[in-house]
Amino acid sequence: MSDQAVRVGVIGLGTVGQGVLRLLQGNAEEIQRRVGRPVIVTDASARDLTRQRDCDTGTVKLWQDAVALAREADVDIVVELIGGQTVAREATLAAIARGKPVVTANKALLAEGGNEIFEAARAQNVAVAFEAAVAGGIPIVKAIREGLAGNVIDTVAGIINGTCNYILTQMTEKGESFDGALAVAQKLGYAEADPTFDVEGIDAAHKLAILASIAFGIPLCFDKISVEGIRGVTPEDIKIAQVFGYRIKLLGIAKRGGAGVELRVHPTLIPDDTLLAKVDGVLNSVVVHGNAVGQVGFYGAGAGGNATASAVIADIVDVARALDAAPEQAVPPLAFQPEALKALPVMPVRDAASAFYLRLQVADEPGVLSQLTAILASHDISVEAILQREPRGGDDAIVALITSVIPQHHFEGAVAEMQALPFVHGSAVSLRVEKLD
Repeated sequence: MSDQAVRVGVIGLGTVGQGVLRLLQGNAEEIQRRVGRPVIVTDASARDLTRQRDCDTGTVKLWQDAVALAREADVDIVVELIGGQTVAREATLAAIARGKPVVTANKALLAEGGNEIFEAARAQNVAVAFEAAVAGGIPIVKAIREGLAGNVIDTVAGIINGTCNYILTQMTEKGESFDGALAVAQKLGYAEADPTFDVEGIDAAHKLAILASIAFGIPLCFDKISVEGIRGVTPEDIKIAQVFGYRIKLLGIAKRGGAGVELRVHPTLIPDDTLLAKVDGVLNSVVVHGNAVGQVGFYGAGAGGNATASAVIADIVDVARALDAAPEQAVPPLAFQPEALKALPVMPVRDAASAFYLRLQVADEPGVLSQLTAILASHDISVEAILQREPRGGDDAIVALITSVIPQHHFEGAVAEMQALPFVHGSAVSLRVEKLD
């Protein structure tokens, strides 16, 4: 073993940055045994250098300017943990320009600007590692990129946003409204004061862009993902889904077929006896289907200081091991050789086929069901399950059903005809249904 330490510069001393320092210091002996030499944080940046932190910075040179650290610090690896796409991008590209490998947990930066960053890193023959950018402490990036390298992967799907999963769990188990469950999540620190990024599905879409790229060998294409959040999910739909034997989860789904790839994030009914249906609270889970291995599942903490720091340090260890290796021996960041990435067509979401859940508010009068099912039949749509709830007092009746697997545009045409019927009141509610088998 060499005594020359691997010097690490950490940009950002928030929850994750502090966790990285604590784990590198607390697990120093074990990490040294894995790398072959010590790994120490010599430099770190933070906007407020006077703030008390839950880590030992006594031997660390502190910088207020993140980009200056990336450009000037005498380090072997730069770790970017500040998030966002302005300073983080500038610091990342500055480190790469100096020939310094970068470890990042920044899914937004990679999903929206990763093609530029990876090309810059390729030109400088340096690594960019990002295990912590997707699903926190779950080693899903490494599993797909390396562990499943012998497979043709056709599907990646998962619960990849803990905030939404917590909210939907509260709505399912406690009968909370969306607003009530969100308020609890904010009180516990699981949701931001402005939760838009999470509840509108944007965070999950960033992560899905990365997973799809390493699974299918396509360039990052966040802008082509169809995204729907969970604000429209109601306790009533959750209860009806349970009667049908399903749970509602926000899923990121990437599928590859003969016509191209499907990339979508949306609330989804999934059978309650599947792995994903049983993942509750802030936990994450991802299932992957390969042509050799079949379906495999991954489950664990998708966020949090220590879980994310664990993934960051796994990347630091990998990068540190390869510091003296020839660049051509490195594992490509997006799993496939850069020149072999192929921009497959991304299917319009209206062409993506699945089963659908539909809930309608209807007048309590004879012939309603027969007219609804006749419209479905005219669109070659069969009904897999149906439920009718009788009116209470002066309320309308509720008809809910689950269709066969059909393209979305077929389903939309049928729903438009139903909405035009005089006995259908209000707006129809529809959600996709996925079995992922």
